[in-house]
Amino acid sequence: MLRGGRELWWAFFVGILITGAYGAVIFTAGKIPAAGELFGHLLGILGFILMLMTEILYSLRKRTRSASWGRMSSWLQFHIFTGLVGPYMVLLHTSWKFNGIAGVTTLFTLIIVVSGFVGRYIYTRIPRTLDGLEIEGALSESALRQARQLMSLWHTVHIPIGMVLFVTAFVHMGGALYYATFLK
Repeated sequence: MLRGGRELWWAFFVGILITGAYGAVIFTAGKIPAAGELFGHLLGILGFILMLMTEILYSLRKRTRSASWGRMSSWLQFHIFTGLVGPYMVLLHTSWKFNGIAGVTTLFTLIIVVSGFVGRYIYTRIPRTLDGLEIEGALSESALRQARQLMSLWHTVHIPIGMVLFVTAFVHMGGALYYATFLK
């Protein structure tokens, strides 16, 4: 179960390490690393890969409950970890400039992360086994129905925002590649 929040502590710890590396680059270069320089690109690419892993791997595991690829709770913890660390790296990639499509993508990233915290809270309100299956009878029927309705409503918001996020991210990457290669 997710009640311990171990994935949040790991994400915090890795975030501290990334912040230390970012600070070291600022210290040695004497300026905030630009998004278009090597370190900025590295942050953006690695962060985006983590975000893709967040989206794709957990979704695949959810749809293959018969597969023995580990417990659903472990996959959800991985989903939360990568869903925090990846966006943080992408945020650092921006060089604190939020213009154009990159700014819109950053906004959607922030919205999806906040939405993920809401979803995590709702998810933990429903008693589950280690494999992520709901435990019937653990809550009164009305509380369980209400939690299921909230989770369903949350999915109808979270998933489309995630799709828009990735569309804008791919548009941003396409534009960045176009301007970095074809217009030079």
